[in-house]
Amino acid sequence: MSIFEYNGSAIVAMVGKNCFAIASDRRLGVNLQTVATDFQRIFKIHDKLFVGLSGLGSDAQTLYQRLVFRHKLYQLREERDMKPETFASLVSAILYEKRFGPYFCQPVIAGLGNDDKPFICTMDFIGAKELAKDFVVAGSASESLYGACEALFKPDMEPDELSEVVSQALLASVDRDCLSGWGGHIYIVTPDEVREKILKGRMD
Repeated sequence: MSIFEYNGSAIVAMVGKNCFAIASDRRLGVNLQTVATDFQRIFKIHDKLFVGLSGLGSDAQTLYQRLVFRHKLYQLREERDMKPETFASLVSAILYEKRFGPYFCQPVIAGLGNDDKPFICTMDFIGAKELAKDFVVAGSASESLYGACEALFKPDMEPDELSEVVSQALLASVDRDCLSGWGGHIYIVTPDEVREKILKGRMD
């Protein structure tokens, strides 16, 4: 089994009309044994920027602490929040820096940039970016997430519809992967507000 599947994970980010959603499952496991059912994989960097870290749980928490540290330094120096594109380049650089002893994480970055244009991107564990205009996925359930998102995605969705689509895609996908699941955690981010939702899924 791959080290990326050791703890299991499922993360998806999807864009709507001047908004985006980012969602993850809540299970932390050791192979097939479930250890926790409320594990956090999505982290807030600032009000319009979130990062989801799939892969090894311990590396995800370590990487998150480094990202917060670097973002706070940026805020002190520049006196403004980081744009999503800049943050993606920062994450990529941090991962590539450690390429010979890498963080076993596949990040998903989602944010609102200039003119509240949604930006989403994912990368592999050494920082090779993959940009998308519709959705990005990561984690052990990524194959089924691709299928569900491909089937359900529509361009220019309003926040309420986007929330429903992401919820259905996540729940349908984690049911097809035995290493992720136990409900979901969703953030819907618009220029004015951040909505947080806990989903109940199959508890097995």
